Amino acid sequence: MTIALYMDVHVPQAITEQLRRRGIDVLTAFEDRTQELPDDQLLVRVTELKRVLFTQDIRFRVLAETWQTEGKYFSGLIFGHQLGGTIGQFVKDLELIANASEPDEWINAVEYIPFK
Repeated sequence: MTIALYMDVHVPQAITEQLRRRGIDVLTAFEDRTQELPDDQLLVRVTELKRVLFTQDIRFRVLAETWQTEGKYFSGLIFGHQLGGTIGQFVKDLELIANASEPDEWINAVEYIPFK
């Protein structure tokens, strides 16, 4: 089984497009009309949809890590700093994650990419 991804508003469209070309199930905040939701509400929405969120927003990463500490339930977050890798690296790592992991593995998890 694969996981479904959800792209925060800070993610370049090129990443979404390349993942879709590789057959990855991706939904964007723009498509879901949630681009103006506060981060905590968006994390709830992503969890309702049973998707793992990819963001490049440091504040969003901090929120998810706070929820981890507090034991709040969420469906997982992948963080990639905008200056931490290329679009190609992010696509490669997200494709690997989507194809090689199960949704249950992501419950309350925060992962950093690109992998080194």
